[in-house]
Order: sequence, then structure tokens, then C-alpha cells
Amino acid sequence: MSQPHRQTLTFAIQTPEERGQAQSRRDEATARIERETGITQELIDRLVDTFYGRVQNDDLIGPVFADVIGDWTPHLEQMKLFWSSVALSTGVYQGRPMPKHLKLPIDARHFDRWLHLFESTASDICTPVQAEHFMVRARRIAQSLELGVASANGVLLDNGERYRGTGQVWTPE
Repeated sequence: MSQPHRQTLTFAIQTPEERGQAQSRRDEATARIERETGITQELIDRLVDTFYGRVQNDDLIGPVFADVIGDWTPHLEQMKLFWSSVALSTGVYQGRPMPKHLKLPIDARHFDRWLHLFESTASDICTPVQAEHFMVRARRIAQSLELGVASANGVLLDNGERYRGTGQVWTPE
């Protein structure tokens, strides 16, 4: 009788030198992206502030945000860190956005509106190269979150399918 297959996980502990080398590579990647796109932290801050100002006034997604965000200052600071990590590869954001979105009453319509507002904001304040850099990433984020929300609500989407909510919200066990 054969033994069940066991998978052994090993974790590498980085030395201070290895951490320094990794940070150096990240800094080089950030500098390269800044050179190639002209995206800076100041631009990210402006994009986030402008975008979420529009979100707060939006009839569809504004109420979803209003239900979960009382003080916008900490949220905006987290979003600036998030977009710095996403757009510039800085690695400064250490959060987990998926769990926060799983319990929201959102579906494809909300993600489409989020993307529309984000794209119009990026187009208004960024160069075309910068806007495209942000939008490639924003589309991937929206798709990933939509798939996660659908899955958390028991819906497995096929290629090209979109999630339409049932009105019920997933809650963890």
C-alpha cells in the first residue's frame, strides 16, 4: 500500500543582506517605471484624491462606500499606498483588499462604474501613457475582485461571464 503524498512547505528566512538586495531591486524597478511613465507619488496622490471625491458623489457606488467608510482620511492614505505599490511597484502597501470586498453588496455593475470613474479621472489628470498604465492595472484589479465576490457568493463564472448579485451578502463563517 502506498503512502499518501505529503507536501512539505519550507519558508526561507531572508537575511538582512537579502532584504537589502530585494529593496534595492524594488527601488530600481520603481525608478524605471517613474522614468518610463512619468508617474510620481504626487500624481498618485492627486489621482486617488480626485477619484474618491468623484466616488463619494456617485449615485451607484457612493452609497456602498458611505456604508463602510466613516472617516475618509485613513481610507485615502491606504489607497495611496495601494496605488503606489500597484503603479510603481514600491511594495509599501501590505493590506489584503479581497476580504474587505467580499462582504459588500456589489456586482458587475459596481465594478463597471468604478472602472468608468477611474478611467475618466485618469484621463482627466494623466498623460495617455500614465492613464493606460493605471487602467491596465485597474482592469485586472476589478476583474479579480469581481471573481472573488462571485465565488464568495457561490457563483463560479465562466470566461466572459459577469457576476450579477442576488442581493444577499456573503458573510464568513
